[in-house]
Amino acid sequence: MAMAVLSRSPGPRTNRTQIITEHKKANMNATQTKPSALPYIATTAYYLSFIILGLTTAASGPSLLKLAEHTSSAIDRISLIFVFSSLGYLIGSFLGGRAYDRFSSHRLMSTTLAIMGITCVLIPIARTLEVLLLAMFLNGLAAGILDVGCNTLLMWTHGKKAGPFLNGLHFFFGVGSLLAPLLLAQVLLRTNDIHWLYWSFAIVSLPIMIWLWSLPEPGHRGANDTGNASFPILPVLVMVILFFLYVGLELGFGNWIYAYALTLKLENDITAAYLTSAFWGSFTFGRLLGVWISTRLRSKTILFMDIFGCAISIAIIMVWKDSSLALRVGTIGLGISMASIFPTFIMLAGERMQITGAITGWFLVGSGAGSMLLPWLIGQVFVITGPQAMTTVLSVALVSLLLALLFFISIKTNPLPEPTPSAD
Repeated sequence: MAMAVLSRSPGPRTNRTQIITEHKKANMNATQTKPSALPYIATTAYYLSFIILGLTTAASGPSLLKLAEHTSSAIDRISLIFVFSSLGYLIGSFLGGRAYDRFSSHRLMSTTLAIMGITCVLIPIARTLEVLLLAMFLNGLAAGILDVGCNTLLMWTHGKKAGPFLNGLHFFFGVGSLLAPLLLAQVLLRTNDIHWLYWSFAIVSLPIMIWLWSLPEPGHRGANDTGNASFPILPVLVMVILFFLYVGLELGFGNWIYAYALTLKLENDITAAYLTSAFWGSFTFGRLLGVWISTRLRSKTILFMDIFGCAISIAIIMVWKDSSLALRVGTIGLGISMASIFPTFIMLAGERMQITGAITGWFLVGSGAGSMLLPWLIGQVFVITGPQAMTTVLSVALVSLLLALLFFISIKTNPLPEPTPSAD
């Protein structure tokens, strides 16, 4: 009887063990199911953040003359807003790259959106150039940190499959850049001023800021994990130069095309705003097209095609300088051709080195310097020699970009090891 009892006693224990095991498996499956959606939820938040970034970036050029009127500043003086905004962006990129390797990424991004919202409230009500420049500097500082964060976190989240997601990210920057001049035209028609243009940016950024604050952190290799790896100095330096030249081209044209068209009397106030919107609209379309192209062509091929398209578009504007139609065709061509260069640079760099927050920060330091110096240079030459100088500066920058790209491709690099995702 005892033997019978003993022989039956493992039965309940076995059943209990099986139940516990199955329960654990169910919990594990549930846990694995939930995080699988997190990368896409986070990616959506990054995309929305980039719409805000595009809105604030593209608003500066079309609102330039109103800001000059608010602060009683001449054109050569008001162009300092590009310098201060880009200086802030440069510093934000440098500091942000290191911050994302060490601190809570999503809460840092949320804080930068809060700063951008506050500065967007201040920019249209500034009545002295000094206050306006301070607001532009802080806005640029936050934009630099946000830009580093969205690009780096996408690389951490999607790894080697990040190419289409990066093009998607920059597509949404284009969406914001497209909407800004359209909103400006409507606000000018209704209020004859720019206050509600910037205030609407502040209102829209609030729910995105709250959403980012609540998101869990992505896994990544932090600064301590990469500290012993050799820093690829030469490739990073050349890539910094490439970002410097490209962003100078993009914002040099995007910020000055409005004033260029007005000064040459090729457009009026409203149609010049629509022309700016056409540039950012074609830019947005090019970014959307780039999502598909990045899955079909190699990074180098995409970049050479883009540079060729930019060269043709600038040539059209220069050759038929008195034609409104040529200006519009060249503007749309430049928008489409420029669109995928920035994310493709990041893809090309990712093929040759491990992208960390610090390295992305250096890339965006270059883009910040380009956004600061080239638009400022165009403004100075614009006043001295006339609006035609814009296309000359852009042509020199484009040739320099091609030469730097050829040099980067010729550099032999040893990719760093893949990062190990953190437990959280």
